[in-house]
Amino acid sequence: MSKERPSPRPGFVLDVDRQTPPILFHHGEGFRMEKLPVGRSRVIYPPEALNGIKDPEAAIEDALLNPINDDPLPSLLKKGMKLTIAFDDISLPLPPMQRPDIRQRVIEAVLDYVAAAGVDDVHIIAALCLHRRMTESELRHAVGDRVYEAFAPSGQLYNHDAEDPEGMVVLGHTKHDEVVQMSKRAAESDLVIYVNINLVSMDGGWKSTATGLSGYEGVRAHHNVKTMRHSKSFMDQDNSELHRSNWRQGDVIKKHGPRIFQIETTVNTNVFGHEGPMSMLQKREWEWSMRDRAGFTALQAGLKVLPSSARRRAFHAHKAPYELTSVQAGEVEAVHKRTTEMVYKQHMVSVQGQTDIVTMGLPYLTPYNVNSIMNPILVMVQGLGYFFNLYRGKPVVREGGVLIMSHPTPWEFHPVHHPSYIDFFEQVLADTKDPAEIEAKYEKQYAEDEWYRHLYRTSNAYHGVHPFYMWYWGSHALEHLGGVIVVGGDPKAVRRLGFKPATTLVDALEMAEDIVGSSPTITHIHNPPIFMADVQ
Repeated sequence: MSKERPSPRPGFVLDVDRQTPPILFHHGEGFRMEKLPVGRSRVIYPPEALNGIKDPEAAIEDALLNPINDDPLPSLLKKGMKLTIAFDDISLPLPPMQRPDIRQRVIEAVLDYVAAAGVDDVHIIAALCLHRRMTESELRHAVGDRVYEAFAPSGQLYNHDAEDPEGMVVLGHTKHDEVVQMSKRAAESDLVIYVNINLVSMDGGWKSTATGLSGYEGVRAHHNVKTMRHSKSFMDQDNSELHRSNWRQGDVIKKHGPRIFQIETTVNTNVFGHEGPMSMLQKREWEWSMRDRAGFTALQAGLKVLPSSARRRAFHAHKAPYELTSVQAGEVEAVHKRTTEMVYKQHMVSVQGQTDIVTMGLPYLTPYNVNSIMNPILVMVQGLGYFFNLYRGKPVVREGGVLIMSHPTPWEFHPVHHPSYIDFFEQVLADTKDPAEIEAKYEKQYAEDEWYRHLYRTSNAYHGVHPFYMWYWGSHALEHLGGVIVVGGDPKAVRRLGFKPATTLVDALEMAEDIVGSSPTITHIHNPPIFMADVQ
């Protein structure tokens, strides 16, 4: 009989003193152990992973039969209707989860009711928006072999194509004249069932359909410099202009689009497992056992002898043993309210005051390099777009402060997945780093380029405009910060980003003092697992 796990401990803030051991910094497909200055440094540790639901199938069935502000799913299914099931693509969760994926569990449960109702006209769509097409193995992992074999051969399971001229429609415009665009198949359906995974509080809600099933004309309404700069944390819905724009688009979908039955799930932050060769990575350093220390030493030694391509394959092969912590279904906004409460319950850490310098180690993975290469632009967006924005209230670092991130930042790109990234990095950033100037001068050219459009539609390439959106995603941080320093990165690549390279953390801290003054306060963001800082 399995042993009952103790209640998870909340996150907390550790003040660094002379007894504090070296702190773990992720560094791409590797790690660094760093000593932080005593007396003026603190470390924010994430909450431990919440305990998962013991019977996920029963929880899913209960959500479908007892939805929030909506009718039970079986009563919505009628013979002869047109049904579309959409689901989050490979960008969630990170890392990918062990099988069975929660999307598979939910979709199989939905399809049981669909079959019982005699519904035959069913399409299942990976809601990519402008992300790359998922491969067969990635689709199989998400929905399971049974669903794939039943729907893919007949063309009823496929990737969303935002550039199909016959497959997209405009539903209308918001009161701010934002275009609301959607997959024609979804728009003409009697019912759209959306299956979501909420990894962070930015996910889900109207963002699922208003963005996931949209295209360039729809997402440019909020994936722009003005919106990004006015989103004072993408994760804080009350202060996110991105959130408000998606919700305005949702109002148009409610009036002019298909009926939406939203199914949202949350998972815990059990990224590396409670046991196993990488379990120490989600423990607090002073709690490492002798076995943990020996395992980490062996892991470090093994990684150092492997070529970068082999290290990358090894990390991307890791599948996280996440557990389902909640599932809710029904009306979009009511569902998302409850989902957000569960996300905050897992992620939130109370933090008192801001700091002069914030440090972070960046791991090997972002939403946009699953089974791929983390190129320099993705290093920028992970640090300045995602980790910087994991706060509520105020950023962890004060205005004019310095962000120091640790990552090898290779001048390396996946030629199939990121073709427009290569040209953006080598041509656009060589001309200007200013997001507003980039948007005005170059975005339209890349967004409408026929070759990039062809690669997006027929290969596994991100849309031509995608690297622009990654750069805009960090624009709030660029305005807020006085400087960005990258430890251990390729100096040429780091300078192309407009940042300063440093060989060691000690060097980086000395460089930062030129910006923030002597004896600065320092806060280290200890993730993954991810968390949100509730800064008072």
